Amino acid sequence: MTIALPILMLPVATQRYSCHGCGNCCRDFTVQLREADLAKLRAQGWEEKLGMPVTVEFRGTTYLRQRDDGACVFLMDDGLCRIHKDHGFAEKPIACQLFPFVLVPDDVRTHVGISFACQSVRENKGAELRSHLHEVDRMSRGVPETRVATYSAMLADALSAKEGELDALRLALDRFLAREDVVLRDRLDGLAWVAASLGRAKLADVRAKRFAELVTVLVAALPAELEHLPLGPALPKQMRLLRQAVYARLEDVQVNQAKARGRWRTVLGQLLSSRAFTRGRGQVPAVARGLLSGCDFAAIDAVPTLSESPDRDAIDQLLSRYARATLLGNRGWGAGYYGWPAIRGLQALVLNIACTAWLARALAAKRGHAAATIDDVRDALGRIDRHAGRAPWLGSVGERLRLEFFRLDDGLRRITRASI
Repeated sequence: MTIALPILMLPVATQRYSCHGCGNCCRDFTVQLREADLAKLRAQGWEEKLGMPVTVEFRGTTYLRQRDDGACVFLMDDGLCRIHKDHGFAEKPIACQLFPFVLVPDDVRTHVGISFACQSVRENKGAELRSHLHEVDRMSRGVPETRVATYSAMLADALSAKEGELDALRLALDRFLAREDVVLRDRLDGLAWVAASLGRAKLADVRAKRFAELVTVLVAALPAELEHLPLGPALPKQMRLLRQAVYARLEDVQVNQAKARGRWRTVLGQLLSSRAFTRGRGQVPAVARGLLSGCDFAAIDAVPTLSESPDRDAIDQLLSRYARATLLGNRGWGAGYYGWPAIRGLQALVLNIACTAWLARALAAKRGHAAATIDDVRDALGRIDRHAGRAPWLGSVGERLRLEFFRLDDGLRRITRASI
C-alpha cells in the first residue's frame, strides 16, 4: 500500500486567504473535469434542470461549459456557485474546490502552494493559511496523484538534484526576498542575477554541500555586487521578446470560441495577433477579451517604472509575497512548473515578474493613470499567474528558447529593471 506524502502548508506567514465570493475564478477560467466530477454532475441532474449540456469536449478532454461571456454556466448573478448552493462545497468539481490552493509533490512531501490568480490572495484577505490544512488534506484525496512521489527533482538540465540542494536554494532566496532594508528593485534584480549566474555555472562540479555554499555566497553578495555590475537599458530585441512573453501569458482562447471558429482560424488569429503585440507599435491588438483595448504602445512606454509609483510600498509587499510563495510553495519548478529543473524554473519566475510589471504599466496606460497603482499591479499579477504551471505552451520548447535568449547580455536583469 502506498503511504501518502505528508502535506507542507505554504510557510509564508505574511500570506493570508479566505474565499470572499467574488466569483472571479468562475469567469474566464477553463475547468478541466475528472471522471469523478462527471459522475457527480450526472447524479445532480443538471442537464434536466438547466435544459442544456453543462460540459463540453475539446481535443479529447471534458470541461465545464462556459457562457458566451466566458462565465461558468453555474455562476449565479450574486457571484456564487449554483452547485455549491444546491449540493454543498464538497460536491463541486475538485478543481473548483481546491482553487486557489495548488498541490505540488516532490520526493518527500506535498507542498501546498497558492495561486495569485485569486483576488483574495492578491489582496491578502482572510485567515492564516495553516487554518485551511485540514480541508486541503480532505480535498487532496480527490487528486491522489498529488500525494505520491512521482517526480524526480532536477537541479539543472540532465542534472538530478541531490538531497538538500533545492531547499538550500529556496531558503537562501527567500531570506533575501524578505529583506526590508533592500528596495524591491534591487531584490528582484538580485533574483535575476542569481538565476542567470546559476544558469552559467558548471553545477556538475559543485554538488550537495558545495552547491549550498555556492548559493549562500551568491546571495550574501547581494545587493552590493549589483553596484559593480551596472546595466544599460533593455535592448530592443529583449523588449520585443518580453512583449511576446506577455502575450503568451494573456491569450487564452475559450473552448467555446475555439470550437466555433475552428482550429486553424484560431491558430492563425493568435499568430497574427502575437506578431503585432511583439512589434509593439501603434494600437495594442485585441487580447484577453479586450483587456488592453483602446491603448497604444507609446502610452505604455511613457508610464514610469513601478519603483516610481506612489503605491510602491504596497507593490513591494505584493510582489515579494508572490515571489516567496512561488519558491516556498514549490510552484517554481518540478511538478509545479512543467517538470522543469530548478535553475530554469527560477529564470521563468523572473520572467513572470517582468511580464507582470510590464502589464501593470500597460493597464495604467489604458486606465489613464500617471503611474501604475497597486490595483494595476494586482490585476496584472492575476492575469500572469493564472496560466503559470498549467498552460502547456508556457512549458514548450519555444518558451525555453525565449529564456535562453534572456540569459544573453544580462537579459533577465535588463527586462526586470525596465519596468520595476
